[in-house]
Amino acid sequence: MPRYFIDTSDGDTFVHDDEGYDLPDAGAARDAAQAALPDIARDKLPDGDKRTFCAFVRDGTGAVIYRVALSLVGEWSADQMPR
Repeated sequence: MPRYFIDTSDGDTFVHDDEGYDLPDAGAARDAAQAALPDIARDKLPDGDKRTFCAFVRDGTGAVIYRVALSLVGEWSADQMPR
């Protein structure tokens, strides 16, 4: 079974995956990367109104084969902005 590495970034911290995961194929690695982002976001929120969370899938050679991002963008209506 191929080994894939999933690096993540929460906008402040980049985490380099040194251990990796034995997964059946690149599609399964993509699914794992996508599934990780809501958990990363949940751990960091609330922390402002703009933030991007990213995951990068590397194959066994170290090449990045897939990138995914989850963005939070919050905006107040002009008449509802807290003072």
